[in-house]
Amino acid sequence: MREQRKRLVGVVTSDKMDKTVIVEVSTTKRHRVYGKVMRLRKKYKAHDEANEARVGDRVEIIESKPISRHKRFMLTSIVERAK
Repeated sequence: MREQRKRLVGVVTSDKMDKTVIVEVSTTKRHRVYGKVMRLRKKYKAHDEANEARVGDRVEIIESKPISRHKRFMLTSIVERAK
């Protein structure tokens, strides 16, 4: 069976909560009428079991079952550490 869960890559903007990080994912999308390329940003709360991600880290998150009221993603890996 093909994996159908969303996988997103973004930057950690906050790690102040216990076992939770806020990840900002940036994407580009073309406007359907005018054709202008727009940059979109969206923030997701992701579950970080080991509290290993820090602000500025580039991470990969995957969609999961609801963990709490706002958490629907889990941290899978740290792609790049912050400098």
